Amino acid sequence: MGLAELFIIAVGLSMDAFAVSVCKGLSVQKLKPVHALACGGYFGGFQAWMPFVGYLLGSQFKTAIERLDHWVAFLLLGIIGWNMIRESREPEEEKLDASFGVRAMLPLAVATSIDALAVGVTFAFLKVDIFWAVAFIGSVTFVLSALGVKAGNVFGIRYKARAEFTGGLILVLMGIKILLEHLGLLVF
Repeated sequence: MGLAELFIIAVGLSMDAFAVSVCKGLSVQKLKPVHALACGGYFGGFQAWMPFVGYLLGSQFKTAIERLDHWVAFLLLGIIGWNMIRESREPEEEKLDASFGVRAMLPLAVATSIDALAVGVTFAFLKVDIFWAVAFIGSVTFVLSALGVKAGNVFGIRYKARAEFTGGLILVLMGIKILLEHLGLLVF
């Protein structure tokens, strides 16, 4: 997997965290740098940790399903992406408080990084350099989450649904690309 593909996956995975960061920024009256750092740290940290855990889990049963690995990657990325697209279309408004403490941020960080766990499983099948990948995904998520807090504080919630939709679409397209490459129908 090349740097461009990894960047696209990192951006796709970070869209949930970005959307929640926008909401957190919206909930703050007076934005401080520590708010952006908190969102970036929690979301970036968990987005880095979860693919690593998924990679370890995927490595355990990799040889058992190696012939189907491209289908597993396609299905996992497709399901994750479709769920993100579906959630972006729901009129549900998230209610977040202005707290950036552990009790508020930890559940949000876990919830927004569950998708990254499944992507980590696919990384085991694709023979990705996991240390580089998790550092890159964590860094991209850190930056986008920190920017999301500022964007939410300035622009409000109007971009949340677009971010979730875009992230979901990216993951679905990456799953299709992986499948087509392994079937020999796409050569890049």
